[in-house]
Amino acid sequence: QVALVQSGGGSVQAGGSLTLSCAASGFILDYVAVGWFRQAPGKERESVSCISPSDKLRHYADSVKGRFTISRDNAKNAVNLQMTNVKPEDTAIYSCVRLRTCNSTVWWTRTFGSWGQGTQVTVSS
Repeated sequence: QVALVQSGGGSVQAGGSLTLSCAASGFILDYVAVGWFRQAPGKERESVSCISPSDKLRHYADSVKGRFTISRDNAKNAVNLQMTNVKPEDTAIYSCVRLRTCNSTVWWTRTFGSWGQGTQVTVSS
């Protein structure tokens, strides 16, 4: 069964760190591009980061550049999102999804397949 299962998340104080994981079942995640998105209460979903197959390319939203790092853990068939120096405005539900490509200026429009179940990240000041 093809699925993305997320783990990590939780509550953290501003300036702290948190790592989210998106693990795949039913297929090899390293063969596809993966994107992370987030949605805060009352706001539209926002693209956060993407990684291309075999980690050849990464993109970050300006709001997280220099603080978040996307990476692959092929031993776990997963893509991680390491969040450092988090801010209260990072509070949101984070979700992962496959992408048809990360190599695009509008990569966030290239999602396909089912999304991860979403995980809450809450940053307190």
